[in-house]
Amino acid sequence: MGLLADLKILYHLTLRPIRGKDHVERMESFYRGQAEAYDAFRKRLLKGREELWQLVGVPEGGVWVDMGGGTGANLENFGDRIERLEKVYVVDLSKSLLEVAARRFKTRGWPNAEAVEADATVWRPPSGAADVVTFSYSLTMIPDWFAAIENAKAMLSPGGVIGVVDFYVSRKHPAEGHARHSWLTRSFWPVWFAADNVYPSADHVPYLHRHFKPIHFQECRGKLPYFPIMRMPYYIFLGEKAVIPHEAGSCSPGPETP
Repeated sequence: MGLLADLKILYHLTLRPIRGKDHVERMESFYRGQAEAYDAFRKRLLKGREELWQLVGVPEGGVWVDMGGGTGANLENFGDRIERLEKVYVVDLSKSLLEVAARRFKTRGWPNAEAVEADATVWRPPSGAADVVTFSYSLTMIPDWFAAIENAKAMLSPGGVIGVVDFYVSRKHPAEGHARHSWLTRSFWPVWFAADNVYPSADHVPYLHRHFKPIHFQECRGKLPYFPIMRMPYYIFLGEKAVIPHEAGSCSPGPETP
């Protein structure tokens, strides 16, 4: 049964055409046939998710938004800590994946978890603010990924945390201290994943470092199921939204003059 499920997933990843006139339809076309078997295969493919969830502190009574959270499997990494949160939103464009998420929340008895069908580049919580925003292998599937990061930054409260784990490739000349990938790595992986509308980028890591104060940054390589020799680069980034101190007099009105 496991092998048959894997073969079904591999068919959708490598052979089945992805159709749709817009991003929403293409996402649903890609995930509809694999939603039920999605979690088991992705657990072996998508490395670093558990590590990210352990790195992020759970704010007491806070709001956590998981952008591109799909089936809600990431919430399993909370354990009992999920009870500390006032609300957890799992936001995705795939209705099929969100249906799995909604069933999971009901079965697990998580009344504070909600599945939301929406666009990560524009959606914000009803309150307008969040304490944590995470992207787990979703930035590479968002065409306007920079808009998604900017939206996350806008909704984060001062001192709020963004957490990202995803595939990537380095720039040809990365920042000092960052990994430098070979020409083959930088050329092969974007082409490999492009058929599934997944785009490992050389710009995600620099963009995140520029817009958030880094708390944790880790560059790794993970095995691919059924491709034991291949190692796909991925990273884990944890950053804080800067608290901008009030600069006395910078915007204060001066004394009235007659």
